[in-house]
Amino acid sequence: MRLATLQALVAAVEEGSLRGASRRVGASQPALSKMIRELELELAVPLLMRTSRGVIPTEQGKVLYEHAVKVSRELVSAVDTIQQLGGQMVGQLHVGAVPLAVMLLIPETLRTFGQAFPNIRLRISEELYIAQLQRLRAGEVDLMVGGVPDDLSRGEFTIERLTHTEMVPTARHGSPWLKARTMADLQQAKWVYTGANAESGYARQWYEQHALPSPRVGAVVNSTLALLSLVAAGDCVALMPRQIALQPIMQAHLSIINVHERGLPLEVGVMVRSDAAMSPAIRQFIAHLHRAAHQLDVASAAVQAKG
Repeated sequence: MRLATLQALVAAVEEGSLRGASRRVGASQPALSKMIRELELELAVPLLMRTSRGVIPTEQGKVLYEHAVKVSRELVSAVDTIQQLGGQMVGQLHVGAVPLAVMLLIPETLRTFGQAFPNIRLRISEELYIAQLQRLRAGEVDLMVGGVPDDLSRGEFTIERLTHTEMVPTARHGSPWLKARTMADLQQAKWVYTGANAESGYARQWYEQHALPSPRVGAVVNSTLALLSLVAAGDCVALMPRQIALQPIMQAHLSIINVHERGLPLEVGVMVRSDAAMSPAIRQFIAHLHRAAHQLDVASAAVQAKG
């Protein structure tokens, strides 16, 4: 099984047509069709089905496609790492980051890392925690920057602490829930849960830590924009990192609900898979993350001292 034939299959599946796939791999359409046919003969199964709109993978084709994508990704990563070990800081780095990291750590990290290593192509994917963790497990991102739950398997990931935050309840300006003074006062509010389902999310963790029943679920989202929209434009309540809630752009639309109980403490760290080789580019990016986190901690301490 040759890499070129696997790349031909990947291109056909992703482009949805043999014509588009041939343009992508730089081969004629007959040549590309021949490569895919070689794969089908080697495996003795059909890999693509032709339709009036192009081609779609068979069940066997989907399996081979998923593994071919992983093989291609690993080979690219291996080539990048080999070049970096030889002193050539080139290649690409795919970083998964939760909203907190995107707003508070990533901008400064990109600035300093980009200046130091201009030939490393950076790709930043911003999603909420559950989606990012799944992408890290699948090898779709090289590292993830986000909250580190206490129950996260430390054997599965290599984790470095960067900073910490406090998740605090928020509501729109003028919301009657701003009058609440205890967590119990907020139990009947429509809470926005972030995560895959209502069984997960920081709101449930916060209430469990205080031995209180979980609050009412108003919506479950896995999107930063949806979370902010529901809180700022509706009558919902949600937990947000204090640093984000205090950002000027956020303060224009929402306020922190000042309850007596302490917010949910959250450690923020960078995670890589324990079974993955840590390239020089990844190590350097983590070092720049630490610098950005230190600057954030100094700035936060200064704000608290003034307060």
